[in-house]
Amino acid sequence: MQDQVPVEDLARWAATGDSAAVDRLLHEIRPEVLRRCGRFLPCREDAEEAAQDVLLQVARHISGFEGRSRFGTWLYTVVANCCRQKYRELKRRAAEQPAAIEPSYAVDPRTTSVIAGSRVDLLEALDRLERTHPHLVAPLVYRDICQLDYAEVAERVGIPLGTLKSRLHEARKQVRPWLAGG
Repeated sequence: MQDQVPVEDLARWAATGDSAAVDRLLHEIRPEVLRRCGRFLPCREDAEEAAQDVLLQVARHISGFEGRSRFGTWLYTVVANCCRQKYRELKRRAAEQPAAIEPSYAVDPRTTSVIAGSRVDLLEALDRLERTHPHLVAPLVYRDICQLDYAEVAERVGIPLGTLKSRLHEARKQVRPWLAGG
């Protein structure tokens, strides 16, 4: 392998069982995976844990990448699923073992990011949407969070472009009141 190998090529080689390509692929995608996980999870430690889960899933399931779509599209699916799973795990853990907040660990609103709070709200909204309209979650995640173009999202979800746009409209309509605090 050369020094500069496109990630798409590494992914195809890794999918065929090339262990050196898997190692190199994981090394190449790690920064992007961490960035994408950070879009979902406001706490850096949680994003890092989710990123490790993503890399583990990629290593375990790269043979399932068939190359019909771009590797990035396949990877976004893994990122979205791992982040949503990590959020559910954190939420479940917090509900099972409510811990008293030490005064030294209390959140200082002057240093807390408003964006971080909105990401938590978005994860909660996605969780609610999945309970009520599960078919609307993937289009919303792929388009509005992963920022894939409409054609890629339609291909990934396996629906016509018109149907995708309709589902996106409905998904946004559903989550808007929840994000506004409703």
